[in-house]
Amino acid sequence: MSDSFDLGEPPQPDNTAYRVLARKYRPQNFDQLIGQEAMVQTLANAIRRGRLAHAFLLTGVRGVGKTSTARLIAKALNCIGPDGEGGPTIDPCGVCEPCISIAEGRNIDVIEMDAASHTGVDDMRAVIDAARLAAFGARFKIYIIDEVHMLSKNAFNALLKTLEEPPEHVKFLLATTEVQKVPVTVLSRCQRFDLRRIPADKLATHFTRIAELEGATAEFEALALIARAADGSARDGLSILDQAIAHAGMEGGGVTASAVRAMLGLSDRAAIRDLFGLLLVSDAASALAALRIQYDLGVDPQSVLRGLLETVHATTLAKLGGDADPAQSVEEREAYQGWARSLSFPALHRLWQLLLKGHDEIGRAALPIEAGEMALLRVVHASSLPDPGELARQIAAGAAVGTAAAPSSTAPVPAAAPVQALPATFDDMVALIQRNGGGSLLSHLNANARPVRYAPPELTLSTQRPLPADLPAALAARLHDLTGVKWKILTEDAEGEATLAERRKASEEAERAAILETPIVKAAFEAFPDAVLENWNKEAQA
Repeated sequence: MSDSFDLGEPPQPDNTAYRVLARKYRPQNFDQLIGQEAMVQTLANAIRRGRLAHAFLLTGVRGVGKTSTARLIAKALNCIGPDGEGGPTIDPCGVCEPCISIAEGRNIDVIEMDAASHTGVDDMRAVIDAARLAAFGARFKIYIIDEVHMLSKNAFNALLKTLEEPPEHVKFLLATTEVQKVPVTVLSRCQRFDLRRIPADKLATHFTRIAELEGATAEFEALALIARAADGSARDGLSILDQAIAHAGMEGGGVTASAVRAMLGLSDRAAIRDLFGLLLVSDAASALAALRIQYDLGVDPQSVLRGLLETVHATTLAKLGGDADPAQSVEEREAYQGWARSLSFPALHRLWQLLLKGHDEIGRAALPIEAGEMALLRVVHASSLPDPGELARQIAAGAAVGTAAAPSSTAPVPAAAPVQALPATFDDMVALIQRNGGGSLLSHLNANARPVRYAPPELTLSTQRPLPADLPAALAARLHDLTGVKWKILTEDAEGEATLAERRKASEEAERAAILETPIVKAAFEAFPDAVLENWNKEAQA
């Protein structure tokens, strides 16, 4: 369906009480319901084919249109068309008496109830008793139960039988933000629609149209910030836009990005990019100063860390070559692409983990700004450390771990023992264990170990041949003892290479076949057909 929002509501008289944008621009037909095309298409097909369920469950986060969708379904099922002869339709006319009365909330056959204030079994009994009565004037009597997960266990039990086999003239529309709290016995009796979070770019476009209809000027960057802050909720976004327009009216100008940031306590995105750049060059003093500037402007340190996390995520997506967020500015895209060229995936993953840890620590800290500073210092320190993969390659190539310098000529610090070069192949690794008394570990490696990937100090083994549960830990410990390097032994449900025993057997069979093809052996078998080749001397063969 289209995500346009063609609003036909007449201008309000001066003496009419103000209606907030979230109520004023509530969808009046399915074309105005943005971001839920899959659900609308499914419902349209069901209506056209006459396959209407007796109960619908609408679930999703707050503000995506669950209650609005329920009202639209009530319209669609009860619309009789301008001529009064129409049937259920995905495009209700909006002019017949059922459509108008449902839109105005006064249709006696469409009953809305809030489960938060009607949680008891007596409330459900009243619904069940009323459901037996025929509709007064509509085609269907419709019960819209909002936040249905708040019903008590007894109330759900009382509703079950009627929900499963309601009278022909009754439809139930249940809405909830916490579907996991709805009993499975109820879920199994409903046709479920999961309403999706609305993408930020669609919300920004939607808010642009509404700002125009309200006669307000707004920067697109400001509307993009509101869309991100809404987190997929049209209602939340419209509430923020309402506040931003009021703020702009007080200031005598339009809705600007800087005003929205100040209103929401968001950090300036350019400042976040500058701070990220300082972290990458390990400029600790400037990074802490930049954080303090944001803090003095009233920005929460956790919000700064969130902005840095978004920057790392956007850079990673740019490195993958994905489509850029249409809400990003040209400067943002260029910065992300530049960092994507200079940063490796391991470095980006490490930054993500460090910043995520700092974000969580700030949320729990008694001193948020100090926790934020320590988190940034940890990132600065980590950025100067060598890449673990490169370090492993150096060790595998035979580079020794550096020794500590002596603090004085009279008290030298003992040098650390060099780390042994890592085995170049899986076979070399097994041979190393064999030379040092392998025991039962060696027998398992020979008979059952199928290597999937060997990249020392990391080894992945196939689980398609049975392995002892403690083999990975035992192997890692043994290799650490032999090489001085911490190993990572993983398992994976993959085919893997042949085991050492299988390879030896295949080699022996190939060698035996080659011997049988030699002229002297062929001649011997021709002379003695019943002869059997049991043992052979490899040196003699050579």
